[in-house]
Amino acid sequence: MSGICAGRVVVVTGAGRGLGRAHALAFAAEGARVVVNDLGVGLDGAPGPGSPAHRVVEEIRAAGGEAVAHGADIATSAGAESLVAAALETYGRLDTLVNNAGFLRDRMLVNLDEDDWDAVLRVHLKGHFLPLKHAAAHWRAEAKAGRTPVARIVNTSSGAGLLGSVGQGNYSAAKAGIVGLTLVAAAELGRYGVQVNAVAPAARTRMTEGTFAETMAAPESGFDAMAPANVSPLVVWLGSAASAGVTGRVFEAEGGRITVMEGWRPGPTADKGALWTPAEAGETAGKLLAEAEVPGRVYGA
Repeated sequence: MSGICAGRVVVVTGAGRGLGRAHALAFAAEGARVVVNDLGVGLDGAPGPGSPAHRVVEEIRAAGGEAVAHGADIATSAGAESLVAAALETYGRLDTLVNNAGFLRDRMLVNLDEDDWDAVLRVHLKGHFLPLKHAAAHWRAEAKAGRTPVARIVNTSSGAGLLGSVGQGNYSAAKAGIVGLTLVAAAELGRYGVQVNAVAPAARTRMTEGTFAETMAAPESGFDAMAPANVSPLVVWLGSAASAGVTGRVFEAEGGRITVMEGWRPGPTADKGALWTPAEAGETAGKLLAEAEVPGRVYGA
């Protein structure tokens, strides 16, 4: 390994299993000291047995790395604040935050309860915002004290947030919101030495192996394209000092493929310079749509 994160302290949320675990192990392998956060809950957010965060810490330590477990709820202000404190109190610094925690409560929109909407937005979107807020407050204080950090935040979106996914209105809305949060944070925090990017991974996790069972199945031999570890090298690079100058970007990562997403940007435009009638607006919109690129297909449609 190149050790591109040697000396850095990295916090990974939702790191007890799946992508988060793969990220934590990959950062540790590159020399980082890792705070492994996981609440230890089920797919639906309900508490589960055991402590996956401690198991990942044991894996890292067995391989010669340094790590500490953190089990608070990062979708609360107190939990997010304690997450940052865990890094500072244990290792004396914080360099990288990887926001990864999440779960699913899939329903078609007409069957989606308000509680299931709130729960998913809470853990994904609020669970990104609060750790970001508390980490950014620390880095801003460091910058104002003349110790400008080389800080990184890597957020976790999804193809569902970029294109939509049938049966996942709550999850898609949360993941799209994370993209917006990433763009704002990158613009606001750059002056303090903080870079903020997002990844939209496709990998086999507890959330995807049920929803997309056939696609996510592991092969009997050869390259396992859906292994979570395939996503981690990009996340590690984004979380390292080597990614200098890269901020406000969204990447898709799947198997051996990395894609820079270009997001919403102006396409064909018409300007009358005066008030349209509805008929004129419709005729013009039709012409513009004929000139525009065809949008990506919603998953499951």
